[in-house]
Amino acid sequence: MNVKKEVRILGIDDAPFTKGKDKEVLVIATIFRGGEFLDGVLRTHVTCDGNDATDKIVEMINRSRHKPQLRVVMTDGIALGGFNLLDIHEIFRRTQLPVVIVMRKYPDLEKIREALKKFEDWEERWEKVVRAGKIHKFKVGTKEIYYQFVGLKKEEVERILKLTLKRGLVPEPLRVAHLIATAIIFGESRGRA
Repeated sequence: MNVKKEVRILGIDDAPFTKGKDKEVLVIATIFRGGEFLDGVLRTHVTCDGNDATDKIVEMINRSRHKPQLRVVMTDGIALGGFNLLDIHEIFRRTQLPVVIVMRKYPDLEKIREALKKFEDWEERWEKVVRAGKIHKFKVGTKEIYYQFVGLKKEEVERILKLTLKRGLVPEPLRVAHLIATAIIFGESRGRA
C-alpha cells in the first residue's frame, strides 16, 4: 500500500462505562485524513464483556458511505467494552481494510489470559489475542508505543503512526475518538485515550 500523507484512517475507541451496570458500551470511530483533518464520525454499540465487537465494527464500516475512501482501521487496544475482543483478521477479511491495534503499554498477556478465564468461552476469546500476532514496539521520542497489525507491511504501519502521532503517544484518530466518546458520556471530554 502506498501510504499517502492524507491516507483515510478510521480510528476506533470505546466510551467510558460502568462495569456491572451498563449492558452496552458506545463506540466512536473518527475518519481522519492522515493525522490532520477530521472528515467524519461513526458510532455503534457493543455488549459490555460480550462477543459482538467484531461483527459490530464490520457492520459499522461496511454500511458507511465513507467506506470507499477508507484505507486503514486503527483501534485503541484489542478490546471494546471490557473483554469484548476484536478479531482483527476477521475484520480485515470482511472489510478488506488493514487493521492496526495501538497500545500505550505492553500488555501483560498472562494477566489477560487469567482474566478471560471467568468467561465460558475464554479459549475462543484468548485465541483472538493470540491471532492478533506479534506485538511490535515503535519509538516516539524517548518513549514507546506498541502495535499489532494485519494487511500491511511493518514499514507501512510505522509510516501511518508517524503521520498520525501529533500530540503525545496516541494517534490523532484514536485521540479524537476518545475525546468525542467521553464528551458524549460525561458532557465534556476528559481523560487520556
